[in-house]
Amino acid sequence: MAMASVAALPLVVLLAAAVPLLPPASSLAVTSTYVRPTARATLSVLHDGDGRTPQQVHISAVGSDKMRVTWITDDDAPGTVEYGTVSGEYPFSAAGNTTTYSYVIYNSGNIHDVVIGPLKPSTTYFYRCSNDTSRELSFRTPPASLPFKFVVVGDLGQTGWTASTLRHVAADDYDMLLLPGDLSYADFYQPRWDTFGRLVEPLASARPWMVTEGNHEVERIPVIHPRPFTAYDARWRMPHDAGASPSGSNLYYSFDVAGGAVHVVMLGSYAGYAAGSAQHRWLRRDLAGVDRAKTAFVVALVHAPWYNSNRAHRGEGDAMRAAMEELLYGARVDAVFAGHVHAYERFARVYGGGEDACGPVHVTVGDGGNREGLATRYVDPQPAASAFREASFGHGRLEVVNATHALWTWRRNDDDEAVVADEVWITSLASNPACNKKDSISLY
Repeated sequence: MAMASVAALPLVVLLAAAVPLLPPASSLAVTSTYVRPTARATLSVLHDGDGRTPQQVHISAVGSDKMRVTWITDDDAPGTVEYGTVSGEYPFSAAGNTTTYSYVIYNSGNIHDVVIGPLKPSTTYFYRCSNDTSRELSFRTPPASLPFKFVVVGDLGQTGWTASTLRHVAADDYDMLLLPGDLSYADFYQPRWDTFGRLVEPLASARPWMVTEGNHEVERIPVIHPRPFTAYDARWRMPHDAGASPSGSNLYYSFDVAGGAVHVVMLGSYAGYAAGSAQHRWLRRDLAGVDRAKTAFVVALVHAPWYNSNRAHRGEGDAMRAAMEELLYGARVDAVFAGHVHAYERFARVYGGGEDACGPVHVTVGDGGNREGLATRYVDPQPAASAFREASFGHGRLEVVNATHALWTWRRNDDDEAVVADEVWITSLASNPACNKKDSISLY
């Protein structure tokens, strides 16, 4: 992955001050006329090792100085990780848990889960899993302060367009990937979880991937397999039991990055969210614990978008928005990223169904490359609050430059080139006196 130029940061900050920040949507409203390329075939990445060879390796952050390493072996193998800061030298080791799951007639491999640390920030660690001497992997820990670079992409799947998106992501440096649901598109056929894990391993083993569930993760079959999220919970365990605000559910959780400068809330569209539900009570506590004098940005992820002018999945996020939007608004959440709709759309700051200068920017990025194709039909005319929309595959990047400014960029998959199609500066609501003077909604 290419290294970012630190020397360019002062220029970026100067540009942030010069560029108008989120002008009225009426002056920005764009429906792109870009003609998308044709669909690409579904991929199936095979395992090229023996039964003890680690595969489907991915990492996720646990607190400020630890990392969870997850991988699968077909046969029994030690659930251990050896690691160090020099290639080929592993002075540290940790052991964890090994589990399996069954789904109808499918039996998973051994799923190993090990938390390692404490780790130093902005440091490359070399590691190997299950004492396997044939494969050395490496990851870089996130920085402990700003700037901080996120990749945001939803509804990945495993097609030729997914592979293109992943190449574009890898071509430019970042610190963490956020995925608002719909990972593998296994859709009950469990071997697709395995092929997805192999497809994303080169990236997911090198930077932390923080995910939340989508509808394609539910995989509940009445009577035959009534338990939902079986594969998702087993394969993609997130830090729901860590930090200052444990949620008790793998379907929703939160965490801090950059020394607490950014708070990330991962919400569950397919867990109970009504007032009085466990998720609603947890969200109220979590947001009440955020000190905006110390936390410059708060962002949230959810699968089904709360604002959407595409004809696909219209209204599916409305009930959750009605239950939770007031909490996010009261906490002055800066941005909400969603998936589900297989297209890109960015709204202006909105609240209560209309533009509001103290509401979050809402962005739909359900365009990672899934096999169901793109959602090409939009409501016409374009709503006033919808600033930019386009039915193409691609991915987004959120660079939190400093305590007041973040740069959002969406990069379209233009054939095999990543083309910047939408870009906007976002100002922290914590730094906006007009919003802080307003009577905030009680979170207690």
